[in-house]
Amino acid sequence: MVRFEFASCIANCVTRRALVKAIIIDDSRAMRMILKRIINGIGIESVEATDGSDALQLLASLAYTPDVALIDWNMPNINGYDLLLELRANTEYAKMRIVMVTTEVEMLQVSKALDAGADEYVMKPFTPEMIVEKLGQIGIVQAAA
Repeated sequence: MVRFEFASCIANCVTRRALVKAIIIDDSRAMRMILKRIINGIGIESVEATDGSDALQLLASLAYTPDVALIDWNMPNINGYDLLLELRANTEYAKMRIVMVTTEVEMLQVSKALDAGADEYVMKPFTPEMIVEKLGQIGIVQAAA
């Protein structure tokens, strides 16, 4: 397994395409800001939504499908798990990579999300390196040669 170091990745990681786009979905403004800082720092453009309902509206309005979604589990209106199910049921989002970023730490919940179609799972609290490593594992970033 390749390990990503956040500090070196800022200078040395490359996205798999010229411009990778992400959607960050979390009801915590602070968490959205933290995730945005991490992914923008490695060259990923992002938009934000405050919950699953907001995310579905935002996705419908975009002229593109984001390459990756970073989704919290516990949110009002439509929670992250239900959003995951809706996204995986819609062929328009079939290629979008999904990373659950959540405080849900029970292995049953992790398995449930992965079985429902999440590509990766990050437990809060996390480090920038953990986010970058998960993005690398799903092919969003790679270490520069």
